[in-house]
Amino acid sequence: MQERYETVDGQGVHETEVNRSRFICALAPAATEAQAQEFLARIRAEHPSATHNCFAYVIGAGAEVQKAGDDGEPGGTAGLPMLQMLLRRELRYVVAVVTRYFGGTKLGAGGLIRAYGGAVGAALDALGTVTRHRFRLATVTVDHLRAGKVENDLRATGRDVREVRYGSQVVIEVALPEGDIEGFRAWLADTTSGTADLTLGGETYGAA
Repeated sequence: MQERYETVDGQGVHETEVNRSRFICALAPAATEAQAQEFLARIRAEHPSATHNCFAYVIGAGAEVQKAGDDGEPGGTAGLPMLQMLLRRELRYVVAVVTRYFGGTKLGAGGLIRAYGGAVGAALDALGTVTRHRFRLATVTVDHLRAGKVENDLRATGRDVREVRYGSQVVIEVALPEGDIEGFRAWLADTTSGTADLTLGGETYGAA
């Protein structure tokens, strides 16, 4: 897995204008290709009278899935420059849809490439991005007597506590940077006098 990747924090819309044509860029995070397609379908439904609804998305921390579409614009003048902008900014798990309302002036191939790529770049600048870091999922199992202190200390130090479950013992799921695992193991043993169990799971991404 990649150590980190950039993505958008949430959905957003930013509009630019080029020679009276409106370019409305909608951005959203997308964990899967299906989510990207669902977002595209939603934007198309919101702009049924638009001249074009072009798209690009990148799925996977290593950019394993890359798709783009021109929706009637000359081949390579819309979706591809949008995709190139996402890749140039090193964005992952993201979908961009640029809706164009034609303003009466043809832009030519070069103008279209600049307009569509520029619409995505301007939207990213306006809406901002976030960095997701690679974490290891870990499960802490501790008795009720010590669970409150463990949980409070985890949250106080900014640890990414994913879930807390109460049963015969308390199970706390936390995401840890790979380099912190051994130090965390030592801290947990010291805090709980060696009574807590630590089980390592799979990997995930989250904010640092």
